[in-house]
Amino acid sequence: MKKVEAIIRTELLGAVKEALENIGVTSLNVMEVKGQGEEVGFRLQWRAFEYAAWQTPRIRLETVVKDAVADAVAQEVLRAAWTGSVGDGMVIVSSVIDAVRVRTGERGDDAI
Repeated sequence: MKKVEAIIRTELLGAVKEALENIGVTSLNVMEVKGQGEEVGFRLQWRAFEYAAWQTPRIRLETVVKDAVADAVAQEVLRAAWTGSVGDGMVIVSSVIDAVRVRTGERGDDAI
């Protein structure tokens, strides 16, 4: 099993969710987060005002999938979340040792 985590732009949540649904991934956790990446010390403009920002709002998605589909999930997130600009985010894939479904007690791949 693999855990796929992604930090993406807030406005791209719908596109990423739709892309994942198209490949059969419907189990997804979504969190609103703030942070910074390589764009430390960048400046934003709102109307006539310019201001320094170091934490930007983002969406963090996570899902646990079978090993066979983890790469496809990561690629779909990358495709749907890409704008080509600084701050597009990151996708992280990590191994999961075990998973247990609370309701049924199923373990491993059966739990996901």
